[in-house]
Amino acid sequence: MKILIKALAKSQWEVRLDHKAITFRSEAEARAFAETLQARIQAPHAFPISQQRAAAG
Repeated sequence: MKILIKALAKSQWEVRLDHKAITFRSEAEARAFAETLQARIQAPHAFPISQQRAAAG
């Protein structure tokens, strides 16, 4: 997934993830959101035990 940060106007910034866009009032807010989003995407994810059993059997 590609996360893009773009200035829209003097006091409006956009964070775009594929076809979804979220607007922010400052560059700092937009960058903080993008960093948090990137960290969550890259974080390890564990499958629930029921899904692990189904995949194993």
